[in-house]
Amino acid sequence: MIHIPKSEYSRRRKALMAQMEPNSIAILPAAAVAIRNRDVEHVYRQDSDFQYLSGFPEPQAVLVLMPGRVHGEYILFCRERNAERELWDGLRAGQEGAIRDFGADDAFPITDIDDILPGLIEGRDRVYSAMGSNPEFDRHLMEWINVIRSKANLGAQPPNEFVALDHLLHDMRLYKSAAEVKVMREAARISAQAHVRAMQACRAGLHEFSLEAELDYEFRKGGAKMPAYGSIVAAGRNSCILHYQQNDAVLKDGDLVLIDAGCEIDCYASDITRTFPVSGKYSAEQKAIYELVLASQEAAFAEIAPNKHWNQAHEATVRVITAGLVKLGLLQGDVDELIAGEAYKAFYMHRAGHWLGMDVHDVGEYKVGGEWRVLEVGMALTVEPGIYIAPDNQSVAKKWRGIGVRIEDDVVVTKTGCEVLTGGVPKTVTEIEALMAQARTQAA
Repeated sequence: MIHIPKSEYSRRRKALMAQMEPNSIAILPAAAVAIRNRDVEHVYRQDSDFQYLSGFPEPQAVLVLMPGRVHGEYILFCRERNAERELWDGLRAGQEGAIRDFGADDAFPITDIDDILPGLIEGRDRVYSAMGSNPEFDRHLMEWINVIRSKANLGAQPPNEFVALDHLLHDMRLYKSAAEVKVMREAARISAQAHVRAMQACRAGLHEFSLEAELDYEFRKGGAKMPAYGSIVAAGRNSCILHYQQNDAVLKDGDLVLIDAGCEIDCYASDITRTFPVSGKYSAEQKAIYELVLASQEAAFAEIAPNKHWNQAHEATVRVITAGLVKLGLLQGDVDELIAGEAYKAFYMHRAGHWLGMDVHDVGEYKVGGEWRVLEVGMALTVEPGIYIAPDNQSVAKKWRGIGVRIEDDVVVTKTGCEVLTGGVPKTVTEIEALMAQARTQAA
């Protein structure tokens, strides 16, 4: 399995500390364990910022960075080894493992944090933290600060400035290294295989969850612990619900199935959408809408390159889709006027993509100084135009109603344009129909 190497985590910490003000400290907590119900926990997933800087997979941990500290700049508070707890819940790194396996310069038991951390903060001018994202931890942080303030008459120096860590850290996360792209390629490869498997398994009479099971099987078989987000398997009119997650309807001949699903590898997401016919053959109307969405996606790819701005890809999809809807008679009027009046939003109501990385909707500003961000090498994003014709849309002929199509791929900006990471799933009408026909022949 492909993983981010230890050396990369070290490089990231050094890069962040190089941007921090002199005589400052950064403090970041691990994700809390989430309770599913009563005493049952959700599968643990580390906080993305904490993971980005440490690669440390355990809860109940706090990461501290102190540029210039003589005894070591990277400190990790974590759980102690405990034979009884490890018997029930699995092995822990402990303080020795935090240093040996995860590169900490110094490590302390998390139970000692109240005694030790105020002393580390004391005398530092500025505290960087993920303010506002974890209210409980914010309260702890203020308690530690107040311990220092209570000793000010004895000469203790509390920090005089608090800064959100996000500004520095999230800009770093926007630029993917070669190692990150490698992991994202692997997530994309596994997800592509899962989509192919779902197309091959599709039959009328199955349920949406039947195809979700095929996806989950391929994710797990490929080494992914979990989907990167709740998988959408939407058949028929459900394909017009953007964040549909019931996944329990019956698949019927004549309907399309829209699958939006991707797995996560080493905390990096993939995000793929394909739309295909339950019967294995698109109707004339389905094909017309599908090929229009595909053409808009191709137009978007052409607008993703260094020095082009974030919104150019979206603008390209809007133009192609609006012109196509006019040609099909679903919109009437002048294309430029329809775009200016956002008439297309009745059918295409979302944007063409989002940043992608450790979070499916990854961190990073889309605008800088009020202007659309200029794309640079290493930025990763999705390209996902769609057309959704509501089942109750009385302004269009009945034959179009209930058709929902989205096509989504993951790309990384390269020196000359972009690399499509998710090319392993058939995408043209001919390719999809051929794949499904072959699967049915083999099954017969």
